[in-house]
Amino acid sequence: MSRDIGQIDQLVRRLRWDELDPVWLRQLIERAREEDLNGGGLAQAPKPKGDATAAFISPKKLGRAKLIARTPTVVAGLGLIAPIFAAYGGHCSAKLHAQDKDYVQAGSIIAEVEGPAVELLTAERTLLNFLQHLCGVATWTRKHVIALGEGPSRLLDTRKTTPGFRVLEKYAVGVGGGWNHRIGLFDRVMLKDNHLAAEESGSGKSLGDLVRKARTGRPDLLVEVEVDNAAQIQPVLEAGADIVLLDNFSLADLQVNVPEVKKLAWCEVSGGVSIQHLPEIGRIAPDFISCGILTHGAGWADIGLDWN
Repeated sequence: MSRDIGQIDQLVRRLRWDELDPVWLRQLIERAREEDLNGGGLAQAPKPKGDATAAFISPKKLGRAKLIARTPTVVAGLGLIAPIFAAYGGHCSAKLHAQDKDYVQAGSIIAEVEGPAVELLTAERTLLNFLQHLCGVATWTRKHVIALGEGPSRLLDTRKTTPGFRVLEKYAVGVGGGWNHRIGLFDRVMLKDNHLAAEESGSGKSLGDLVRKARTGRPDLLVEVEVDNAAQIQPVLEAGADIVLLDNFSLADLQVNVPEVKKLAWCEVSGGVSIQHLPEIGRIAPDFISCGILTHGAGWADIGLDWN
């Protein structure tokens, strides 16, 4: 199939917060709370359960604190504050001073929170764990997007995500200026090296046959094929692949093969992509550059909860 601009919405997306399942988010938060308060994950639950330290704080005390970015940060995940507070008693509230996608400088107040001191103290680490992680992914992605520059290539994430956190991490990638590749195994036919090995389809002809089989079997989905040598490209194009992923090609080979792929299909580059290599790959101008390190290599943002 030839390149069709109408396929863009199927090729890449940016998850919106309203696309995330609130029930799923609540269950994730409750699991995090159980780890902290009740020994969730341990074969033998602790006795007694609960916050052994906050038990010594008067339940009548009120607390106020500020969420502060200690380093320049892309804000992501503020929609989690309310359900986290709800999971810890529901008496705390937040006044936001930023929104997701904002790039804030060190020292910026992201939000002010208040409520019973015991609830704030108990919820603090869960709140920070979620926000520091998602802001870290968004900030790390922003650095890669800036390194790639203003060319036509779009920077994509991969399925190399923390188990259970995929939609949150992919949401954070979009907040940081990247784009989401497929969300899971369900939304694209993607023939990779191990699929080819299992089907004994490493050669160009047999690989083309597998592409035709996929297009016939799932006409509702785009078909993407990962190739690791130039000899596989033409049979894949002739078979009608929508996207050809050039995996671990050298820069010299990319310069030759990216233009050829783009004549008939969408072109993606992956494998060994680093922030140092992005400008060079961007100058070759594939349609997409996928980079697992956006999620699995991101550190946590330095955000503190400073009490008034």
